[in-house]
Amino acid sequence: MALMSLLLVGFLVLLSPDNNEVMCAESEDGGSMLVMEKEELYGLFEVMGSLLEDPTWGEMHPQPCTETPWPGVECELLQETSTFHITKIHVGPEDTTPPCKDSAKISESLLKLPYLKTLSLINCFTKSPVSLSEPLFGALPSLEHLALESNPSLSGEIPSTLSNLTGLKILCLSQNNMSGEIPKEIASLVNLEQLDFSHNSLTGSIPEEIGMLKSLSILDFSWNSLQGVVPSSVGEMQFLEKIDLGSNKLQGRLPQELGKLKSLVFLDLSLNSLTGPMPEKLIGLQQLQYLIMEGNPINTSIPSFIGALNKLIMISFSGCGLTGSIPTIFSNLTNLTALYLDDNSLTGTVPQQVGTLPNLDLLNLSRNRLTGELLLPQDFIARLGNKLDIRENNGLCTNRNPSCSSSLFPADNNKTWAGRNPDMKPTLYQGPDTSSYSPGLNKKFVFFPSIHIFLLFALLN
Repeated sequence: MALMSLLLVGFLVLLSPDNNEVMCAESEDGGSMLVMEKEELYGLFEVMGSLLEDPTWGEMHPQPCTETPWPGVECELLQETSTFHITKIHVGPEDTTPPCKDSAKISESLLKLPYLKTLSLINCFTKSPVSLSEPLFGALPSLEHLALESNPSLSGEIPSTLSNLTGLKILCLSQNNMSGEIPKEIASLVNLEQLDFSHNSLTGSIPEEIGMLKSLSILDFSWNSLQGVVPSSVGEMQFLEKIDLGSNKLQGRLPQELGKLKSLVFLDLSLNSLTGPMPEKLIGLQQLQYLIMEGNPINTSIPSFIGALNKLIMISFSGCGLTGSIPTIFSNLTNLTALYLDDNSLTGTVPQQVGTLPNLDLLNLSRNRLTGELLLPQDFIARLGNKLDIRENNGLCTNRNPSCSSSLFPADNNKTWAGRNPDMKPTLYQGPDTSSYSPGLNKKFVFFPSIHIFLLFALLN
C-alpha cells in the first residue's frame, strides 16, 4: 500500500460508479469517457515501480495511454467498450529515462496486464540477482514477444512453463547468465518464429523436440556450452533462414536432414567439435549465403557440394584440418565475396580460376602447405590488396619471387607482398522491428562487427 500511495500522489483518480474502472480521458465531444480498468492501470504502475529508478513515474504518467504517454508503453483501444489496454512494455538503455534501478526486479503485477503482447527488458538487471518465476512466465495469455536481453544478473534456469505461452512468436533470452538445460517443453510453442538463447551458460543437449517448431525462421543457441549432436529434427523446420549454433561443445557428424532446409540463408556451426565428412545432402541448401564452419575438426578434403551452392557470399573453413588440394569448384561461386581456408593442411597449387571470381574481395589461404607459383591475375591481386593473405605457405611463390623455397615466407614477421590480414568473420545482428525496440530479433540480416571486425569493411567496400 505504501508503493500505491506514492504512485498516486499528485494526480486525480476518477472512479466509475461500479468501482471497476479508472476514468483516464474525456472524449473530444465531452461525451463518454475513454477508460482503463483500475486493476490494469495499477498493475502498470507497480511493474514500472519495480523496474525504474524514479519513484514518481506514476505521477508523471497518470494517463499512459492518452494524455501522458511514455515511449516504452503502448496501448490498444478495445472499440467495443472504449477501453484502453496495455499491450507493450519496453525498457532499454537506448531511450529509457529514468534507467532501471540497481534493485530492479520483475513484478508479479504483470499478471494484472492480461492484454500484454510485448515485454522487452534490455540491460535492466545488472546488479541484484533476478530469476524467471515459473508461475509468472506461464500465465501471460496474450504475450507474443518476450525479450529479456543483456541482463548480467538474470540467472537461473529457463522455466519450462514458458511452454504455456502458446501465442509467442519471438522468444529472446540472449546475453544473460542463464544456466541449466534447454527445456524440451518449448516444443509446444508452435507459433514461434524466432528463438534466441545465445550468450548464456546453457548445458546439456539440444532437445530433439526442437523440430516441432515448424514456424521457426531464426534459431540461435550460440555461445553456450551445449553438448551432444545437432539433432536431425532440425531438418523439419522448413522456414528456417538462420541457424547459429557456434561456440558450443557439439560433437559428431552433421545430420543429412539439414539439406532439407530450402530457405536457409545463414549457417554458423563454428567453434565446436563437429567431425567430417559433411553430408553431400547439404547440396540442397540452395539459398545458403553464409557457411561458417571454422574451428571444427572436419579433417577431410573440401566438400564437393559447395560448388553447387551458387548463392554463397561467404565461406569459412579456417582451422578445420582440411587436406588435399583446393578444387576448381569455387569458380562457380560468382557471388562469393570472402573465402577463408587458412590454418589447414591444404596442398598443391592455387587454382587460377579463383582469380576470376568477380565479387571476391577477401581471400585467406595462409598457414597451409600450398606450393608452386601463384598464377592469379594481376588485376585480381591489385583489387584485393592487403585482403589477400598467403602467409606461411613455404613452397608458394609469386611472379615477383619466381624462385620457390622454404625461406621465402618462413615466419609470421616475414610477410608476403600482400601484407598481413587479421582473421575475420561476420556476425548477424537482428535489427529492430520498431523504432522503440532496438536490440531484438528480426528476420532482416545486417552486418555488424563482432570478433573479427575487419570483414565488415571487406564486405561493404
